[in-house]
Amino acid sequence: MPINSFKEDERTVEQGKAKTLLRLFSYLLAYKKEILLVLCIMLFCVGVSLANPLFVETAIDGYIGTGNLTGLVKLILFALGLNIGMVLFTKLRMHIMNRVCNSILMTIRQELYTHIQTLDFHFFDSRPTGKILSRIIGDVNSLKDVLGNCVTTLIPDFITICAVIAIMLVKSPALTAASLGALPLLAAGVWYIQTRSHKRWQLFRKKASNMNAFVHEDLSGMRIIQSFHAEAETDDTFYQLTEEHRKAFTSACRINDAIGSVIDFCWGLSTAALYYVGIVVLGTDQVSVGTLLAFGSYIGMFWHPIMNLSDFYKQLITNLAAAERVFEVLDTPSEITDEQATGELSSIRGEVVFDQVSFAYSDAPDVMVLEDVSFRIRPGETIALVGPTGAGKTTIVNLISRFYNATRGHVLIDGKDVQEVTLHSLRSQMGIMTQDNFLFTGTVMDNIRYGRLDATDEECITAAKAVNAHEFIMKLEKGYDTELSERGGGLSVGQKQLLAFARTFVSMPGILILDEATSSIDTKTEVLVQNGIEALLAGRTSFVIAHRLSTIQRADRIFVIDNKGILEEGSAKELMQKKGAYYKLYMAQFTQATPEAAQSPANTENHLYHQIHEVEYDQAGMAQ
Repeated sequence: MPINSFKEDERTVEQGKAKTLLRLFSYLLAYKKEILLVLCIMLFCVGVSLANPLFVETAIDGYIGTGNLTGLVKLILFALGLNIGMVLFTKLRMHIMNRVCNSILMTIRQELYTHIQTLDFHFFDSRPTGKILSRIIGDVNSLKDVLGNCVTTLIPDFITICAVIAIMLVKSPALTAASLGALPLLAAGVWYIQTRSHKRWQLFRKKASNMNAFVHEDLSGMRIIQSFHAEAETDDTFYQLTEEHRKAFTSACRINDAIGSVIDFCWGLSTAALYYVGIVVLGTDQVSVGTLLAFGSYIGMFWHPIMNLSDFYKQLITNLAAAERVFEVLDTPSEITDEQATGELSSIRGEVVFDQVSFAYSDAPDVMVLEDVSFRIRPGETIALVGPTGAGKTTIVNLISRFYNATRGHVLIDGKDVQEVTLHSLRSQMGIMTQDNFLFTGTVMDNIRYGRLDATDEECITAAKAVNAHEFIMKLEKGYDTELSERGGGLSVGQKQLLAFARTFVSMPGILILDEATSSIDTKTEVLVQNGIEALLAGRTSFVIAHRLSTIQRADRIFVIDNKGILEEGSAKELMQKKGAYYKLYMAQFTQATPEAAQSPANTENHLYHQIHEVEYDQAGMAQ
């Protein structure tokens, strides 16, 4: 299965800039009242800004020129009042938009997280956790300025530009033509820059994702790094990734910042053209001083919004790649859905049937992991799955839990196809215990109750006692109220495994799946746990994957998985007598554990039978 590691840039799907923007801005529709209020405030502020040059023109040509000081004072006070109101309303507008944007970001992040939880294992198998975190946190955060400035910059500045052009045309078409003559040059420059900028910001997002993935992986494996004294190597890798990140950012910024230079040049060119036409071509007899000053102000009011819009456009180009990455995940379909579900799976009896099941991963459809596998498990049976690594043992239990869909054939539980019942009704009745004894941040009781959130304290304690975890829990400083970190600091590997057992058992599953679940427990503790398993799960169908063959001697049937199917099946004693694949596995494992036995094959075989009966005797005696 191909995996996108931190060494490889992610492949992104081009969705179209207009489509991405419309989808992003559609989140604003949920806040119509707030947006309408903000727009009203901005119209008032734009009106005041547009009126200020007229106030200057009136003050010069109407009052100062005629010596009307009373009218001048009234005009100044009126203009001052309007501008103070504009400042206060601007503060209110910023407060409203910050609240709206933060709410939208929370909505997008929640949608993204909720959707990610519905995705199948293939999504998580094919990329590092750090790259997923990069989209949930970094990419979503990047959208805030785009959303806020869409309302507070794009709309008012566009209105301002249109209003300024209209006023200028009314006052003097000739001066207006001179003032706007540099627009074609501006359009050509922006088009040239944006066609090259977007790709560079996409690359920057990918490099940021690579770095985030590496840091997450590095911190998660810090014990291994320090154990093998690999700090220098990882430091070199981090430097290389940060250098790639820096270069990508510098390259993107360099071309992005060119927009400001183009606008400054066009602004200066327009200003020079205005005064040249106003003073040299038309002359002061056709253009008054107040009008010329007003046009100078309007030139600034025209190009300043253009500058704001260019900054917004740079933000847009910068963060459009982030929006594409977020929506790409939201649009990623899950292969495992309830679309085919026709009903609920009622209380499980435990019959499991594989009917000519074949399976291949979606990204390698021609490579079959399982092919035409068929078997029937009776309710209450314990089935052990053994075989070499990669043979398909875990794939079989994953198909039962429907973490993957069968490529061909049918998986049935109690006569119902797992693809035709809801995921909740299926998985809520399964207890799955893996070798990854992951603990959540919280108390010991919280971690056990995670198996069934409505379980009482008494039920959690009963489950802990059943797997013999109660004794060591009570020795902790605060017992069941002891706080644990994500890594379960302070607990041994075996203790963490016992807590994971208790968490699985408290769910009281109809079908139990143990995937190398006892691999981290010592032999003495394992015998105690086996007693707990038998007492708590009597009558329940269970699947046990184990490499330590001594742990599965009491299974009702053992399936030897290899060559895309089941090579052998039967009890431990039956398979040993066949001297087939299982016999060879057991012999190989035993002789590795006791090399001296390899010198005498006959003695090895006799010892194996003795060990089988000894395990049965020990377990029966402890059960008493």
